[in-house]
Amino acid sequence: MAFFKLLLSFAPWISFLVIAHGSLYRLKAGLIVAAALTVVMAVTRLHRGVIMWVGIVFFVFATVAVVGFENMWTARYMGVLANGALALGTWITLAVGKPFTLEYARDHADPSVWNTPVFIRTNVVIAFFWGLSFSIGTLLAWLKTLPTGQPEWAFETANYAVLLSCVIFTNWYPAAVKRRAQALRDVAL
Repeated sequence: MAFFKLLLSFAPWISFLVIAHGSLYRLKAGLIVAAALTVVMAVTRLHRGVIMWVGIVFFVFATVAVVGFENMWTARYMGVLANGALALGTWITLAVGKPFTLEYARDHADPSVWNTPVFIRTNVVIAFFWGLSFSIGTLLAWLKTLPTGQPEWAFETANYAVLLSCVIFTNWYPAAVKRRAQALRDVAL
C-alpha cells in the first residue's frame, strides 16, 4: 500500500489535530490551517478522493460555524464531528464497494492487479479498520464531552493508540497478504 501517500492525504486532519486544542483561538487557527491545506492539496492534486471531499466539506462547515459564527456547540463537539465525518466517509466507501484506500494502493500496484479479488479484499480490510478506528475515535470524543470523571488526556491517549494501531496495521497487512500468497505458490510448486 502507498502508506506515505495515504498518510499525506490525512495531512490536513493531522495538522488540525496538532493545532486545534486547548483554546478557542487554537481551534480557529487549526480549522483555518486545515481548510487552507485541504484546498491547496486538492488544487495541486496531492489530495484526492473521498478523504479530500470529506475534508473540504468538514473544514468549510466547521470553519464557517466556529470562525464565522463562533458556534459553541460546534466547538464543543468538534472531536465528535471530525471523527464522525471521517468514519462516515470511510463507511460510505465500503458500502458502495470502493474502499477509500484503493486510490492510494493503486499508486504502488501493477494495474493488472487492481481488479483482482485479493487486491480489493486487502483494501476492504484496511478501510474497515480505518472506519473502525474513526468510529472508536468518535465514541471517545463523545465520552470526553461527558462528566465521566476521566481526564481528557485519557481519552486522547486512547484515541492516539487506536490510530497508531491502525497505521501499523495498514503498513503490516498488505505485506502479510503477499507473504501468505507467496507461501501458497511455493507449496503449489
